[in-house]
Amino acid sequence: MTSIAAGAPVPLDPTNPFAQPSTLPYGLPDFTAIREEHYLPALLAGMAEQRAQVEAVASDPSPATVENTLEALERSGRLLHRAATAFFNQSSSDATPGLEDIEEQVAPLLAAHDDAIHLDARLFARLESLQQQVAAGELELPADTAWLLHRQHTAFVRAGVGLDGAAQDRLRELNGQITSLEAAFGRKLLAGANAAAVLVTDPAELDGLPDDARAAAAQAAADRGHAGAWLIELQLPTQQGPLVQLRDRGLRERVLRASAGRGATGDEHDTRATILELVRLRAERAILLGYEHHAAYVAADATARTAEAVEAILGRLAPVAVENARQEAVDLTQALEKDHPGATLEAWDWAFYAEQVRKERRSLDDALLRPYLELDRVLTEGVFRAAGLLYGLTFVEREDLVGYHPDVRVFEVFDADGSALGLFLGDYWTRESKRGGAWMNNLVDQSSLLDERPVVVNNLNIPKPPAGEPTLLAWDEVITMFHEFGHALHGLFSDVRYPSQSGTEVPRDFVEFPSQVNEMWAWDPTILRSYAVHHRTGEPMPAQWVDTLLAARQDGEGFATTEYLAAALLDQAWYRLAPQDVPTDVEDVLAFEAAALERAGVAFAPVPPRYRTTYFNHVFGGGYSAGYYSYIWSEVLDADTVTWFEENGGLLRANGDAFRAKLLSRGGSLDPMDAFRDLRGRDPRIDPLLVRRGLTGSQAG
Repeated sequence: MTSIAAGAPVPLDPTNPFAQPSTLPYGLPDFTAIREEHYLPALLAGMAEQRAQVEAVASDPSPATVENTLEALERSGRLLHRAATAFFNQSSSDATPGLEDIEEQVAPLLAAHDDAIHLDARLFARLESLQQQVAAGELELPADTAWLLHRQHTAFVRAGVGLDGAAQDRLRELNGQITSLEAAFGRKLLAGANAAAVLVTDPAELDGLPDDARAAAAQAAADRGHAGAWLIELQLPTQQGPLVQLRDRGLRERVLRASAGRGATGDEHDTRATILELVRLRAERAILLGYEHHAAYVAADATARTAEAVEAILGRLAPVAVENARQEAVDLTQALEKDHPGATLEAWDWAFYAEQVRKERRSLDDALLRPYLELDRVLTEGVFRAAGLLYGLTFVEREDLVGYHPDVRVFEVFDADGSALGLFLGDYWTRESKRGGAWMNNLVDQSSLLDERPVVVNNLNIPKPPAGEPTLLAWDEVITMFHEFGHALHGLFSDVRYPSQSGTEVPRDFVEFPSQVNEMWAWDPTILRSYAVHHRTGEPMPAQWVDTLLAARQDGEGFATTEYLAAALLDQAWYRLAPQDVPTDVEDVLAFEAAALERAGVAFAPVPPRYRTTYFNHVFGGGYSAGYYSYIWSEVLDADTVTWFEENGGLLRANGDAFRAKLLSRGGSLDPMDAFRDLRGRDPRIDPLLVRRGLTGSQAG
């Protein structure tokens, strides 16, 4: 493969769309011109270009300054950044065998590229020199530059710049192998999820499934060559949306078993060997870098600081969460026995009978709500309307701008004073080429140093209806839309100088905080009544339904908290292992999982982990290894902040402006907990979270 040695740039054809910055508004990549074959040359040339730029910094004979060191590093790698953001966004959202091959080739090269920078002792010496100048009072830095220097210095230390030559060589090997295995896990998981989709040929089995969902399943089957049948495609978590409505217990079991069995199939989609190698290599790397285990390595650079702090909060919440789930199971078992006398409540029964109990108690169910939750209206009159009332934003769809797939919609975002803020891309429907789950990406990072404004993407996985039919949402999908748009706002509102501090460039256990706060507006009565309108009649959702929906917010929290905590504790269990303690036989993976759940007190068969080991993409294919606890950690901040909004009048511009100015706009330009304290006037308190999740029993106190 082409060399990426410093000083020997790989020539890039000037006709390659990445050769120069995009001339489209906000630097949106020109997806009309970008082809699969453009990515690899651009990525290789980008690595070579940045290595040459970094070499110039490292070999500069003049004393280190902010301009010739910190800012020079921030300016470096623009070609690589343009190509990589577009590539990884597309490989996640619209993968092809060709893109997967490219990722397999470049993953270890990118790891080596990062090591070449962060293990360069000359660069580290320049950062040390700047720190010494600051300590001696010879250099006074603005707060954001001082934090950048601190974070850069920390990054070099955590990367292993202080290790001897042999240790660094081993570290480079580990990083390359880990990156390759992450990519391999993602490929296996996507292919395995597609293969595990449940084909239904008997329409009677679909009893209870709403017409729009049935039509989407028929379309999915037809798209894969099964005309006249129905295909239930799998979402990333263990529980699957159709389980709420399917009356046929046998089909529910098939769907749940297909979901929970992903990755342990004994075929080409089996992820277990990949997982074991990832865990072992990460454990070895952590020890090499001076940490007890990978969980300690991750926590040290997050707001949690220690793995013990993570263990403490998870352990505090787990017992009462499981007890709440067991209490919920009693009611569900009674409902199950009416249909199946003597039956045992199983994982495939939970969602269906939880809905039946809610329907009986609340006179409301998901099937009744769906016609009032049409995707476009939820987006424009819910997500966008809340942003307008809180922050003064307006959104204009730009049909002249093209996304990376025909399903992608592009919106220009304008600030309260009418000035242009950035672009928002929405990609909401599932497809065979898209990985599961929901996420936010940046295509362009905001930075005043580079004079760039943000371009952000939201991805969801909502079943696509046949052409001309409305996309009707489940309530969980509504919440997900608001959640992911909270990430988008974090990117859009970024107002920082340095690109490495833009938007969501904050610790993993802080990044979910703004997105979780934004979920509150889905429940706000003013917003809810605006978007909850029948897609055919235009009639608003009946007022008593809205009131009931609001009253039912805490229903099922025992289940929701237990399935989440089980996954978070499972993540911690794997990444607290020493290398020699990692199982060596793939047949031991599920046994380890079972023992870990039992030991943590969350082994409750009707409520399996939200993600089981073999399809836990967050921690084996994404950036959340030993960090899945981040959601509950961030929710402490979120729940406390929701209380702040409520104390100050809720959906008011003054509140939105304060939240934006003190937190959302500041990205990673300061210690994020300082931003929280600036907003709240104190450290976070856990009590609002305990109340929200019904965890106020004595064991959680």
